[in-house]
Amino acid sequence: MERELNWGIIGTGVIAREMGAALKAEGKEIWAVCATSKESARRYADAYGVGRAYGSAGELLADPMVDIVYIATPHSTHYALMQEAIRAGKHILCEKSITVNSRELRECTAPARQKGLVVCDGNTILHMPLYRRLRRMVAEGAIGKVKMVQVSFGSSKEYDPGSRFFAKELAGGALLDIGVYAMAFARLFLESQPNVVLTTADFGPTGVDESSGILLKNPEGQLAVVSLTLRAKQPKRGVVAGEKGFIEVCEYPRAQRATVTWTADGRTEVIQEGAAGDALRYEVRDMERYVREGAGEENLSMVEDVMELLTAVRTQWGLVYPFEEVR
Repeated sequence: MERELNWGIIGTGVIAREMGAALKAEGKEIWAVCATSKESARRYADAYGVGRAYGSAGELLADPMVDIVYIATPHSTHYALMQEAIRAGKHILCEKSITVNSRELRECTAPARQKGLVVCDGNTILHMPLYRRLRRMVAEGAIGKVKMVQVSFGSSKEYDPGSRFFAKELAGGALLDIGVYAMAFARLFLESQPNVVLTTADFGPTGVDESSGILLKNPEGQLAVVSLTLRAKQPKRGVVAGEKGFIEVCEYPRAQRATVTWTADGRTEVIQEGAAGDALRYEVRDMERYVREGAGEENLSMVEDVMELLTAVRTQWGLVYPFEEVR
């Protein structure tokens, strides 16, 4: 009988607490937790029954009993933490955005693959059961050939230059906060990686992207249109339009429900799969399956495609984060 995999949590913020609850609900062992403040780590340990509270990532990664690390810190820190975790021989589940650019991601995935380590993105879209079902439907031709994908996400944030959402030094802005969801949705339903990227953005006083429009096209002629903003509410809505019908998904980052409409007769069908409240539990299940089966390459290839697109968009904008200039 295989032993249980031990998890280590890096960070103790909101998403780390959500993951703690998901791990406990799945009956998993949270072996250790760390934070920049040992007191914060101890409070987390007390709340989630964690045996060891460390005051640094280095201490946690040096623990030989930790198999998987969940990185729940701001995305500007992910690259360095992932590099350190790979050197320590740990499998990684990392919150979105997994890195801030495709170079960083390549520099993590290459050594991880060489060592046989799993690197997995905590982007919920890549783990929700609904998307597996919808992609099967599309692959089987239920809505005909996909011609266009439309995705929107608007989050109305009050302007605060001290907030991570608007801080350039923390890789703030809409693209890496909410755009990762939109871009993942689009890429999931396109037959191949887009080779045409057109985009424009509006930048706030701190220099980060507050709103943007992105147009993608792949060699098959499929288009994706993405609209993002941090400064106005937009529905989290994705539409996959084919020659025979279209699929509409609302609240798509943790979607459990989609509506299919067939063009010929206007007939509709509601597809339900999974539960929004279990989003992080699905991440846990996928991660452990990848580790045990030596799988996860399909997930990682999709993550790499998404990050290449995000990087191409930002390159066109000329947006460089301060810490990128010194690496």
